[in-house]
Amino acid sequence: MSFPIADWPDVPADLIAEVRDFIRIDHQADDAAIDAFLRSAASLCEDFTGQMLIARSVTDMLPARQVWQKLKRLPVQSISAVERVAADGNPSILAVEDYAVDIDSDGIGWIKLQHGDGGSRIRVAYSAGVAPDWGDLPAGLRQGIVRMAGYFYANRDGVDAGGPPSAVTALWRPYRRMRIG
Repeated sequence: MSFPIADWPDVPADLIAEVRDFIRIDHQADDAAIDAFLRSAASLCEDFTGQMLIARSVTDMLPARQVWQKLKRLPVQSISAVERVAADGNPSILAVEDYAVDIDSDGIGWIKLQHGDGGSRIRVAYSAGVAPDWGDLPAGLRQGIVRMAGYFYANRDGVDAGGPPSAVTALWRPYRRMRIG
């Protein structure tokens, strides 16, 4: 459920420097590669934890129903717009009184239509993410991403030293959200 790596927010220079320090290199010649490795590591972290790391805008398409429906990404920070999408694809913004929203204590976003008026789908725009930016990530997630990027750097020539470090999953496991069908 991860986003394409290109959709990630810019990686700050201090995070690239943190990886350089971790892998013990003192030049900046490989910063572009380290940036790509950080993005890949962050994407793996999102997949492992089941949560978006950096808050980003998300849009879900859901069936137009008068029952509570879960939004797909976690943790939801805010729900900004709800549109009805007609069968011909034309959207129309719903009035606030036409739907109910909730964000529960686990960061799960919920939406329910109040009235059924023949629309086939709804489009929900919202923001989801653990932290507003890279610097605000919890230390365990950030350190796991740095270690994973370091592992990718060390094994970039196809030589695998036995799989990713187990410390990475140990750092990420406390943040893991399991979703059951």
